[in-house]
Amino acid sequence: MKARLLAPFAPNFTKLMLCAVTASSLVWSGQMLAAQDDDTIRIGFISPRTGPLASFGKTDGFVLEQARLALANGMTVAGKHYQVEIIDRDSQSDPARASQLAKELINQDVDLMLAISTPEVINPVADASEAAGIPFISTVMPWEAWYYGRGAKPGEASPFKWTYHFGFGTDEFYRTYLSQWSLIDTNKKVGVMYPNDADGNAIRAVLKPRIEKAGYTVIDPGAYETGTSDFSSQIALFKSEGVEIINSFPIPPDFAAFWRQAAQQGLHRQIKIIQIAKTGLFPSDIEVLGSLGPKIASAAYWHKTFPYTSPLTGQNGEALANLWEKQTGEQWTQQLGATLSLFDAGTEALKQASNPLSKTAVRDAIAKLNVTTIGGQVDFTSGPVPNVAHGPIIGSQWIKGTGEFKLDYVITENVTDPNVPVTHKLLQYNH
Repeated sequence: MKARLLAPFAPNFTKLMLCAVTASSLVWSGQMLAAQDDDTIRIGFISPRTGPLASFGKTDGFVLEQARLALANGMTVAGKHYQVEIIDRDSQSDPARASQLAKELINQDVDLMLAISTPEVINPVADASEAAGIPFISTVMPWEAWYYGRGAKPGEASPFKWTYHFGFGTDEFYRTYLSQWSLIDTNKKVGVMYPNDADGNAIRAVLKPRIEKAGYTVIDPGAYETGTSDFSSQIALFKSEGVEIINSFPIPPDFAAFWRQAAQQGLHRQIKIIQIAKTGLFPSDIEVLGSLGPKIASAAYWHKTFPYTSPLTGQNGEALANLWEKQTGEQWTQQLGATLSLFDAGTEALKQASNPLSKTAVRDAIAKLNVTTIGGQVDFTSGPVPNVAHGPIIGSQWIKGTGEFKLDYVITENVTDPNVPVTHKLLQYNH
């Protein structure tokens, strides 16, 4: 009788038991996933891979591959092993998109945010990270445009608690330019082309007065808007004033337009030094100018001859550059070392944190960071202002290539880092 009474309930009892077992398994699986999740460090990385600033991001995919290979087995921090995931995004050279991407990565709970190359990319990502309390490091833009351009005030305490930047500033440009310009006899008349953007405004406010104080006459036609297509008025002014040095901070398309027009109107024949920044950093920027490209002077924030090794990948500059050229068939660029130096600094901060999954612990580790990257020393303990570490700018020049490439990028002075070897004498530009 009992068996007959229980029989009708057997299927339901079996279903209930299966549900219980399944639920238990799901809970256990969830716990396992959570445990695995807790063992993964997530690094967000935003750079300009497309758009007008794409030359800055061209090598980033290759550097990401090197970083991921180096981190394939994870890292051990404070005796605990972690897997590492790098989530990279393309800002498309758009500040609004950079900000939106940063917010999306923040929602994915990244433990560290990295951004690189120009205020148009870096500052929106820094602001989003600061607002959300996410540890952040960046490089490759003048630190004044990063620090003061985001609201810090001279002489006041830093308003930033989560965001940090390393690299060159106007002092490095000032020292490098004076060192470089002294290598050729000129009338010390400098025509400047500073755009109406974060870089141009910071350079005009800080660098221009120092150049004038050093005994140079600065001919400044005023800020121009990015995307300007006609530079006739600036060229006419430079010709009439007899300038022999040009100093410019444009995006690449603007400089190409300006310098072609300068040649058409004869300005290039009176120029002894054409010193450019923000453009002319990569071979493609100079190759598009044809015969007008060789002997343009630049400033390198990284060069393959920098005598430093990446703590992340173990590569020195020559090894990194040679591997790029072997794999791609294209000439190395200084962005290779700059991007890898950012990952060097970021991963070293994670290793030095008491807990790499604690935002506060990672932030505190960045604030104390003093390491040597493939780009040189990154020391957040010594200023020049809070949240910022110095980086070099090295005098350089594009000359006709002596090997398989059309151009060679050579070092002509090293005042901001004497460890970097000078290899060539600066050549006078006049064509």
